[in-house]
Amino acid sequence: MKQVDITFINGPDIAALALTDDEILQAVEACLKAQGNGQVVIEPRVHLVPESSAKGHFNVLRGVVKPLNLAGVKVVGDFVDNYKEDLPSELCTLNLMDPRTGAPVAILDASAITDIRTGAVTALGGKYLAKRTSKILGHIGARGTAYWNVRLLDRLFNFDEIRVHSRRTESQNAFAQRLSQDLGKPVHAVNSWQACVEGADIVVEASRLPQPEPLLKTAWIKPGALVMPYGTMSALELSLTDIMHKMVVDDWGQCRKGLPFGALRAHVDSDRLHEGNLHAELGQIVAGHKPARESDDETILFWHRGLSITDIALGHAILEKAKRMGLGQRLRFH
Repeated sequence: MKQVDITFINGPDIAALALTDDEILQAVEACLKAQGNGQVVIEPRVHLVPESSAKGHFNVLRGVVKPLNLAGVKVVGDFVDNYKEDLPSELCTLNLMDPRTGAPVAILDASAITDIRTGAVTALGGKYLAKRTSKILGHIGARGTAYWNVRLLDRLFNFDEIRVHSRRTESQNAFAQRLSQDLGKPVHAVNSWQACVEGADIVVEASRLPQPEPLLKTAWIKPGALVMPYGTMSALELSLTDIMHKMVVDDWGQCRKGLPFGALRAHVDSDRLHEGNLHAELGQIVAGHKPARESDDETILFWHRGLSITDIALGHAILEKAKRMGLGQRLRFH
């Protein structure tokens, strides 16, 4: 019987590979284009809650990217109090398989992958849906994915002003300091949601609330802004969808009625966002099947819940770069 080997890539190896911003954006954009062209399979995520959703849960994401000849399953542990144990809030593993045979291909530490691919989808949402003249970014939240949201958005827009806010002052200040150093420009930690959001051209809401609470007020949203909320628990007023000219999601199958969690869960369940008024999935826009932003006057909402296929795309990019650099371990599987 044929021997089956797998590649194991740990966190230090992924850090050593140091995917560039452009490598990240190119991999994820190509994946979104494949989605828009119907060349992927996406199964809605499922959840495992050990005790209560306020403390944390596991997300299980599944998909196939046909142009890459890879299937993948990612398991994400998302536990809000992990900082007390000096651990990131999200710890993840990604399993990659051959979709023709089911044979395992690789196992990767996907903790960094989760942060990076989320930031890439946020940035690409900006690329297609924000005004090209956007100069002010307001970012709520300082957890793992937040860094890559700001870094990759700034790669595309080179903002004049970046504001960040978090419920924990110490994490907010450390976040702003790290970004200021890495981006080579001032990043301002502000002390309220309003100071962060009001007047911003692009608003990202990546809070980690223990329960839904409408902390982001619709009245603060600047006409013509792009708003990208994706917290597990909603921080939005129900009226937010009333001011939108276009509403876009990453995958409607993961946003529809009957599923738990998500920034716009109440909006979907109350029919403020539904298949009839949904403008597009982002992949349809990237592939050219639906229009992107059509004027600077449009106020646009982009809700992304997380795509398994973007994990697979970055996993593939990491595997290919690891081969070139001689990193990773080959393990006997079968």
